[in-house]
Amino acid sequence: MPGLLRGIGRTAVIAGTASAVSGRVQRRQARRFAASDEQAAAAPDPQEYDEPQAPASTSDTLEQLKQLGELKSQGVLTEEEFAAQKAKILAT
Repeated sequence: MPGLLRGIGRTAVIAGTASAVSGRVQRRQARRFAASDEQAAAAPDPQEYDEPQAPASTSDTLEQLKQLGELKSQGVLTEEEFAAQKAKILAT
């Protein structure tokens, strides 16, 4: 009978130790995951903070249109290409 009680006691100590270690590991992992979640939430989204491009000034737009017209008159651009590029310049 004393051997049986000793075995039960040893099993209880081992189970208690394993439970304590497991709880400690779970708490440590929870703190680690919480810290990484906070860092991920605090990191800014680079696309979110892109500065909007300033609209082109009137003189820049006119200069671009003049250059475009010259390319068309030289035969470098077709009528369709000219129209597409002109629309693109005027949209900005």
